[in-house]
Amino acid sequence: MSRLRLKKLDELDQKTKAVVQKMELEGKDTSTLRGLANNQALFDSYFKFYGPAREGRAISAELIELVRLRIARHNDCFT
Repeated sequence: MSRLRLKKLDELDQKTKAVVQKMELEGKDTSTLRGLANNQALFDSYFKFYGPAREGRAISAELIELVRLRIARHNDCFT
C-alpha cells in the first residue's frame, strides 16, 4: 500500500498551520490535513468542497458521517 509522508508543522503554509494547531489543541487527528498538504492545489480544492459539505450546506452531517464510516470500513480503518 502506498503511503504519503505527513508534512511537519514547519512545512505547512500559514493558513494550514493555523488549522492544524487548532485541531491538535482540540485533540483531533490532523493526519488527513498533513497528507493532503503535500499537494497544495489538491488540498485547496478538497477543502473548498469539504468545508461546506461538512457544515451541512451541501448534504446532511449524518450522511457525511455514514459515508466516512463506510469508506473507513472498506479501507480496513476502524475509526
